[in-house]
Amino acid sequence: MGKGSALGLLCGLLVAGFGAATAYTALAADLPVATDARLGGDEALTRFVLDLTKRVEVSAFTLADPYRVVLDLPQVMFQLPAKVGETGRGLVKAFRFGLVMPGGSRIVLDATAPVRVEKAFVIDPVDSQPARLVLDLVAIDRDGFLRNIALENRPGRSQPPAKIDRDAKDADPRPLIVLDPGHGGLDSGTIAPTGDTEKAIVLEFAQQLRDKLEKSGKYRVAMTRTDDRFVPLADRVQLARSRQAALFLSIHADALPHRDSEARGASIYTLSETASDAEAARLAEAENRADVIAGVDLSAEPNDVADILIDLAQRETKAFSANFAHALAKELKATSRLHKHPLKSAGFRVLKAPDVPSALIELGYVSSSQDLKYLLSDAWRSRATDSIAQAITTFFATRLAGSGPAGGSN
Repeated sequence: MGKGSALGLLCGLLVAGFGAATAYTALAADLPVATDARLGGDEALTRFVLDLTKRVEVSAFTLADPYRVVLDLPQVMFQLPAKVGETGRGLVKAFRFGLVMPGGSRIVLDATAPVRVEKAFVIDPVDSQPARLVLDLVAIDRDGFLRNIALENRPGRSQPPAKIDRDAKDADPRPLIVLDPGHGGLDSGTIAPTGDTEKAIVLEFAQQLRDKLEKSGKYRVAMTRTDDRFVPLADRVQLARSRQAALFLSIHADALPHRDSEARGASIYTLSETASDAEAARLAEAENRADVIAGVDLSAEPNDVADILIDLAQRETKAFSANFAHALAKELKATSRLHKHPLKSAGFRVLKAPDVPSALIELGYVSSSQDLKYLLSDAWRSRATDSIAQAITTFFATRLAGSGPAGGSN
């Protein structure tokens, strides 16, 4: 290639890159920005106000057990003050916000008692005043609350369940691994004393693990989320089942109260009806609340996920899950600190696919300054993802030797 051609190609690439960056910047600039949020009123009537750079459409609905009010709006860039929403007032204990689906954001308000949405409207910006989303809540009795729920329109699922692409599967026989970075969007998961969030830590880890697995050429890899959005637990399981995954790995980072902040190390969990210990029970209960935190209407959850009983899960699948957990613990021991009891089990909803070997790994404790140092370290992530990749290789090698093909519907 001549110098002129090379220079032209380079200029073309630079222009293309600049164009893509400009388009992304324009898209971000076009999104409404939430700049402040506040609560006012008392336990008879409470007002929530969100300041925005432009008008948006909003819909509101309520959920029971626990009492919540959910506001759905188009995608918004939340640039709110630190710690906003952590304390409440009147009928609202706290609120949280974030991306819940492509193009859609959500605000979930935890109510102290049954409430009714008295008003939900948006005021246009005027002169120097921002647009304002206003929500008025009034106290009602539980019977009235439940009657209102029955009359409300509910949003559909965040995404339709994925369909099985059998042609793609037949064309590429490599095992499909589904990586599930926990939490996301308005569900931050655990939060370190430094402000680092579980959702960000595990997403970065999962992306690095995905890249390593794909680079090996041995596997196909799918992720339940690739950005900061919330995915309901049932949809995570459904993705693995519909794609006929050969392995599902959910990735998390734990935290304990200050008095237990010395707890350290990684743990690997598999599914069981009865928790292996009190800590496993606590963790499963916390992780299973993710949908509640994000304002998901669990009454619409598919029964094939919600009602699966442990004793109906395939015995073979449970055995494969246990084998993978043991391989994972063995490999991680060389590069990471493990919890004193690293292999545990409990009733995690995200592990309940009866036909996909599944495990959940807690990489460490964000409440431990020592663990957090590793969780945020590029060098540690590289070593730990190497260990997990090797455990996956060992798992499939053993499985192929003992039970035939590793891909497909297990």
